[in-house]
This record gives sequence, structure tokens and C-alpha cells, in this order.
Amino acid sequence: MSVAPRTDGVLVDRYGRVARDLRVSLTDKCNLRCTYCMPAEGLPWLAGPELLTDAEIVRLVRLAVERLGVTEVRFTGGEPLIRAGLVDIVASVAAVEPRPRISLTTNGIGLDRLAPALRTAGLDRVNVSLDTLDPARFTQLTRRPRLDAVLAGLAGAAAAGLNPVKINSVLMRGVNEDEAPALLRFAVDHGYQLRIIEQMPLDAQHGWDRSTMVTAEEILAALRTQFDLSPDPTERGAAPAETWLVDGGPARVGVIASVTRPFCGDCDRTRLTADGQVRACLFATEESDLRAALRGGADDEELARRWRTAMWGKRAGHGIDDPTFLQPARPMSAIGG
Repeated sequence: MSVAPRTDGVLVDRYGRVARDLRVSLTDKCNLRCTYCMPAEGLPWLAGPELLTDAEIVRLVRLAVERLGVTEVRFTGGEPLIRAGLVDIVASVAAVEPRPRISLTTNGIGLDRLAPALRTAGLDRVNVSLDTLDPARFTQLTRRPRLDAVLAGLAGAAAAGLNPVKINSVLMRGVNEDEAPALLRFAVDHGYQLRIIEQMPLDAQHGWDRSTMVTAEEILAALRTQFDLSPDPTERGAAPAETWLVDGGPARVGVIASVTRPFCGDCDRTRLTADGQVRACLFATEESDLRAALRGGADDEELARRWRTAMWGKRAGHGIDDPTFLQPARPMSAIGG
């Protein structure tokens, strides 16, 4: 990989894209077993010494903000709420100057209890994964009967002021594709914002099949059977979701069409895995090890140089439609959303 030219204060790639959004995975573990993510028995989890410590996470996030121009930090997993030091990590990142916007992607289990402390620590908002409103179907999809806990987490987040509370939903053909209108009605009625995501080839079983994926066009057609959708006049920028006003607004719904309408040309993300690897793309097959350098005594300048080099090598696109596309070895739970 070629070394990035010296560009202080920014993470830029060969195509001129600037990464200002950092996704930080805090753990590869999860307390659900969603069928499109991992097998029923779970996965071989990272051993404790392989994970970045709380202090190491904060140091790398501070580096990204102070030296590399990151302005948004999202904590992901696995399930980040099961990271014991989460509240303290959020508080430490909120103290970084200039303060980044801080968000969290979670399955919502336990969020009702943690939301007030997270809000006080400096968390700005949350995205909660919810693919169905039917208890039996939820148990089938996640292999855990925890729908009530997720709904409580959503309500707790809103009550704590972690707004806008967003719902992330994945529709699967023959499983829950019929629920798009019901999910949107639920979101509108409760003041949440729904984001429906095309299923991506990031499952641990490598069983993804494009022919069974519910496309953005199908999602929108289903929503329009019960709602009037009009283009959102707000500039999309680098946001992954294309959004529409629902029945004239102010409610909005978004569709993240990573497969059929890729937005790679506007991507502004860089990713840090729970074991300290930089990933330039969600679908990258290469990683750059910051953990070894950090634990080997590298100073911030050296760590920043390595991070810039990793991002300089980012590919033009994810290449899902290329016949030579290879699904990354790590599943979504081990990469971070």
C-alpha cells in the first residue's frame, strides 16, 4: 500500500473523499443471535487481551478528532451496551476538544436503564435495531424473546432526550418484508425516525443472496401503499440514507440502499474495530493494525501517519456488483456498523 501524502488535520483518500465520521466497535459480542448476522451458537469471540482497553479507545478517538479531523463518533458492536466501560468512554470522548457529535447503534436491550447516564455523559443520540413488531417473529429472527426490552429501550432513549431516536430495520424476503408500513406507522406514532436498510453481504454464514434481498424500490413501493412520500428537500450530504417526507412531514423515513444505490462516492467513514484495526470500508478485505503500534509505544504522530496511510488506500467502491467481489472474512458483528 502506498503511503499517504502528508495532509495534516484530515483523513483523505486517493479519490478526494474526506473521512470525518468514525465508527468505533466496542465489542464483537452480542446478546442476540439475529439470523442474518450470526449462527445460533454465536461466534468465537475475541479474547479479552485482544480488545482495546477503555483508555486505548479514548486515546485513538482523541487522536482522530484532534489530529485527523473527525467530527462524528458512533459507538457500535456487537452490542455496545454490554461494554462495561461504555458510560465512562462516552464521557471521556465528550470532553475532547473540539467536541465531536457522539451517537450509538444498539439493539436496545438495557437502554432504558442506561439512557439517562449516557445522556449525562454526553451521548447525543441513538439508533436502535428493530426488524419486526411481532413478538413471535422477533423471537424467530433474533432467537431471543426480547421484543419488550427493545421497545422499552426505545422509550427510555426518547425520555432521556437522546433525540432523534432512529430505528434501523432490515427486511428479508419471506420473513418480514410485509412489515414496512407497520414499522413506519409505529415510528411516526412514537416520534421515532425509521431507516430501512437493504440486507448486505456481511453475515457470518456467508449465505447472503442478492436474489432474496428486498430492494429499495420494493421498500418504497410497500411504504407508498399506506403513506404519501415526497422528496426530502434537506441536503443529503454524506448521509447513507436517502430520505422522504411522510404525508408532507415533518416525519421522515429513510432507505439505505447500500447494494442497489451505492453511495460510495460520498462516503465519509473510517472504522476502528474492537481489536484496534482500521478499516477504510465496511467491505474492506484489508485492515491496518493500530493496536500493535499503540502497545509498542508509538507516539500520536506515528499513529496518525498509519491511520492516514490506511485511508489513502481506500477503494473507489465496495464492488458488490463486481463478479470478483469477496465478502469480508469478518462478519458485521466483528466489524461494527
